[in-house]
Amino acid sequence: MRRFNVAGLCVPSYDYMVDISGKLEQISALVSEGKYFVINRARQYGKTTILAALERKLADDYVVSFISFEGLGEESFKTSQKFCRSFINLIWQSLEFSDLPDEYKNGWLDNDVTNFDELGNRIKKMCKDKKVLLLIDEVDKTSNNKIFLQFLSMLRAKYLASKNGKDYTFHSVILAGVYDIRNIKLKIINEGGYSPLETEGKIYNSPWNIAVKFDVDMSFSPAEISSMLADYEADHSFGFDVSAIAEKIYEYTSGYPFLVSRICQCIDEELDKNWTESGVTEAVKIIVNEDNVLFDDLSKNLENYPELFDFLYSVLIVGEEMSYNIGNPVVRLADMFGYIKRGESRGKAAISNRIFEIYMSDYFISKDETKPLLMRKNAGVLHQDIVKGGVFDMELCLRKFA
Repeated sequence: MRRFNVAGLCVPSYDYMVDISGKLEQISALVSEGKYFVINRARQYGKTTILAALERKLADDYVVSFISFEGLGEESFKTSQKFCRSFINLIWQSLEFSDLPDEYKNGWLDNDVTNFDELGNRIKKMCKDKKVLLLIDEVDKTSNNKIFLQFLSMLRAKYLASKNGKDYTFHSVILAGVYDIRNIKLKIINEGGYSPLETEGKIYNSPWNIAVKFDVDMSFSPAEISSMLADYEADHSFGFDVSAIAEKIYEYTSGYPFLVSRICQCIDEELDKNWTESGVTEAVKIIVNEDNVLFDDLSKNLENYPELFDFLYSVLIVGEEMSYNIGNPVVRLADMFGYIKRGESRGKAAISNRIFEIYMSDYFISKDETKPLLMRKNAGVLHQDIVKGGVFDMELCLRKFA
């Protein structure tokens, strides 16, 4: 029996999923053109699921190596030699259960590869007569980003040489993670793992300027949400209005994949299958008060980035109109984490969905209440209205963001 899944990779045979065929077609078109690009989206935004679906879709036309840097461990990133050996081992593991000849799969393994030059030669040999698609998930989970930047530089050099007819390399490369590669140095600095030299120039300089812009909308539209609910209804025959429930879920989530699936899971498993609009609202109440991986990550980011805290506080609590200018580093950061979108009012920043509005309102108010009286910020009308006697009024907050 299939279920709604919010924990990791979704697989059609086990999980209810939206119809992402349209998104896959757009990504496949980029691959067929031999493009290199980055899928940088917020946590729990379906990146791993879409890469796995892409692997299944393209396996007949390409040698597809789908690997992840998550869990490699610090040891693999200590030196270029250890990284290169770990990388080719990941390639081999990703191909182990494919139908490719063993001679080709085992050809990736080479203990003589001890540096990036030798790794480049190994890639040249293995890509000479085949179209190899490289998918790397969790690229921002590296424990030594300086080694990773060297790896990107090597891939960039090979890409440019291959375009000039002087090398063989991966047909297409897709990197997936939260941090945009353009901001990878910023991540290192914020984590205290790196201090840029004056001679390096701006911290946003990137060796990955060969990547094309990735414009595929990864959020779920009401029609896509309906496709998942229709699949569920076909299995259970509860008789609910699929289109109306999909629209209601979209109102609260703006199509954020984790939140969409979590509402459905909550209704199915915790609310006695109450597939009504009021059931969706009840699910939202449960979700904004629970401890889940998405909100845990949100809270950590607000604590770790004071400028992000102040920006979102100003937008949501104080009610200031802040420009949605992606050239501003704090705006780019909020957008990269999926917390804001371009609002309908004169291009101003707006919180990306109603569930985030509710959760962050409660969070900011709680932070204000734990400050000494003279240090508390003016939380404005929102604070005065929805906090009664020190208690967060969830019903009123839901109505405010209706």
